[in-house]
Amino acid sequence: MTQSTLFDPDAPGVIHLADATQFSESGIVSRALHDRGGVRVTLFAFAAGQQLTEHATPARALVQILSGACEFTLGGKKTLLHAGDLAHMPPNLPHAVSATEAFSMLLMTIRETKAAPIS
Repeated sequence: MTQSTLFDPDAPGVIHLADATQFSESGIVSRALHDRGGVRVTLFAFAAGQQLTEHATPARALVQILSGACEFTLGGKKTLLHAGDLAHMPPNLPHAVSATEAFSMLLMTIRETKAAPIS
């Protein structure tokens, strides 16, 4: 079986994110770190000037900027994010991103399930 994530989901491990980040001169590179149990963690590297147009996802998302800077549009409001910033996006929130310079980020998406009623 081929492993599709950088972490083996059944074993402990450590990854140095700066070393795992792969930049392209003119694109966006993504690498899945974890994808199990409704939680996906993806490492992204954007070249300066790259962007993702406005979209939404049914999953809750957390974005941690690791290096560089970018402009995130969250629900129509533009915000400049820098290394060390953490953004929260509730499910179905329209969002977009534009790389004001080369930057890297960690995207964590959480697909929420409805809890069973307590009797």
